[in-house]
Amino acid sequence: MTVEEFKATLTQRQPPASLSPLLKALWLDAKGSWQASHAIVQDLETKEAAWVHAYLHRKEGDEFNAGYWYQRAGKKLSKSNLEEEWNEITDGILRANY
Repeated sequence: MTVEEFKATLTQRQPPASLSPLLKALWLDAKGSWQASHAIVQDLETKEAAWVHAYLHRKEGDEFNAGYWYQRAGKKLSKSNLEEEWNEITDGILRANY
C-alpha cells in the first residue's frame, strides 16, 4: 500500500480493519480524532509508535513533550510542516508493514 492508497481510505467512515494499530492511529489523526489516535500510541512501546506520539504532541503544540517522544523514537524534532511529517511517518510505517 502506498501513502496515496492509504489516503484514499480516508473517505471511509471507519478505518480499514486490516490496518496495524499505528496506521489506524495515523488514519484517525487524519480524520481529526487526535484523542483516539493518542490513545492508541500511548500504550505502544516501539520506536515507530514513539515517532507517531512525538508528531501528535507536536501537532498539539506541546514541543517539550514532543521532544521527549522524538528522543524515544531516535529522531530529531521535525522542522517540516505537519502534513509533510505525517506523510513521512505514514510512508515509513507502510514500507515496514506492506
